[in-house]
Amino acid sequence: MGDRLGQKGPAGRRRMPFLFLLSLFSPVLPEQIRYTIPEELAMGSLVGNLAKDLGLGVRELPTRNLRISAQKKFFTVSTENGDLVVSDRIDREQVCGKKSTCVLEFEMVAEKPLNFFHISVVIQDVNDNPPTFSRNITELEISELALTGATFSLESAQDSDVGVNSLQQYYLNPNPHFSLIQKENPDGSRYPELVVKTPLDREEQSYHHLVLTAVDGGDPSRSCTTQIRVVVADANDNPPVFTQDVYRASVRENLPVGSSVLSVMATDLDEGVNAEITYAFINIGNVVRQLFKLDNKTGELTTGGELDFEERESYTIGVEAKDGGRHTAHCKIQIDILDENDNAPEVTLDSESKHIQEDAELGTVVALIKTRDLDSEFNGEVFCQLKGKFPFKIVQDTKNTYKLVTDGALDREQTPEYNITITVTDRGNPPLSSNGSVTLNIIDVNDNAPVFEQAFYLIHVAENNPPGASIAQVSAFDPDLGHNGRVSYSIVASDLEP
Repeated sequence: MGDRLGQKGPAGRRRMPFLFLLSLFSPVLPEQIRYTIPEELAMGSLVGNLAKDLGLGVRELPTRNLRISAQKKFFTVSTENGDLVVSDRIDREQVCGKKSTCVLEFEMVAEKPLNFFHISVVIQDVNDNPPTFSRNITELEISELALTGATFSLESAQDSDVGVNSLQQYYLNPNPHFSLIQKENPDGSRYPELVVKTPLDREEQSYHHLVLTAVDGGDPSRSCTTQIRVVVADANDNPPVFTQDVYRASVRENLPVGSSVLSVMATDLDEGVNAEITYAFINIGNVVRQLFKLDNKTGELTTGGELDFEERESYTIGVEAKDGGRHTAHCKIQIDILDENDNAPEVTLDSESKHIQEDAELGTVVALIKTRDLDSEFNGEVFCQLKGKFPFKIVQDTKNTYKLVTDGALDREQTPEYNITITVTDRGNPPLSSNGSVTLNIIDVNDNAPVFEQAFYLIHVAENNPPGASIAQVSAFDPDLGHNGRVSYSIVASDLEP
């Protein structure tokens, strides 16, 4: 289907949801529908008309009973016209953080027939966050012996937006002694470095005042500034040098607090106080500072908080080494978080009714099952199974959805009710599992004929009985319920006169 223009929200902001039908309707896979909307749409804004996109008529809506199986916080569906609308504020930065693609996925459930419809809503970033520096003024000491071309790391600006709306460029006010270059971290983020263009002379000018500007790529763009006060000082003539430009480590999530990750090391050819090196973080946010601790004397990096792979998969940390003469060197630490099987799978069940007729055909869908595991790869792979023996079986629908269907004859007279427990287990080591249950009541059908207590009755009757006198009593029993089990009697054959 083509792109469609949405309505305007209460604030008059134009919204452009886009619809992409990811797969054709088929009896094997459920329909998959994809919309694209910008973040921060007003509540009540239209995402798309599900009824139209699913090929449902407005008259069908009351009987199909469209409803959302999950993500009820952000969206609702109108039972009158099938519109999918925004029901809560969607802040892309809160929902997806720095992920390049932000997708909210959920299932629509329709009845008669019972089916899943997979819905994906792509949340587009809007330029609603400017770059920010953590400090308004930064003091930087540079030796007057600094060579032309020497570089010094400056504080990076932070921007919560992603893609083109994120931080794109740094600018420095014109200055005869300094220029600016930009470099990229291993994760693609940019950071500025100050470059010495001409020799510095402390006796001629001991301070330099610079203005650093950070600009994002939005339209219109947003920016912020910070002042840099360069102090020209006498220093030793040998800067510290790290043994590596980039240090790398892979650690498992849930590593105990205080565990050692790695150590950085810088050396200095000078002697005495000029060769004493201290280490410090540079260009990192408060969250990283809480998760990692750096020994300023030894350069050992340890954990200061709990690491969670599901929250973030990697960290890039800047470290500065400074000697006693204020010379500095810089390196990067790249830490990759390894997933552990620390999340049990989740299972949710959705059924059209808690009742099923005892003459239901084999393969009748009884309930829909959805599984979810926050872990990744093998730890996030799950399988479903029934706990116990039942005339039902589980059939996989898609990767994370299943159907509970009949797999044998149902007999209300033998078993009027089933309490079914469904266990979902992941493939981690050790595996984790969760249970979900559903109770099904079997509806009676007239599948049993009445049966006499005796196949043959021998009756002795005295002659000359008056008309209407009782001469015998017969009894029959029907195991069906209600109207189906009521028995009436009649004489169908006799060799007597009426």
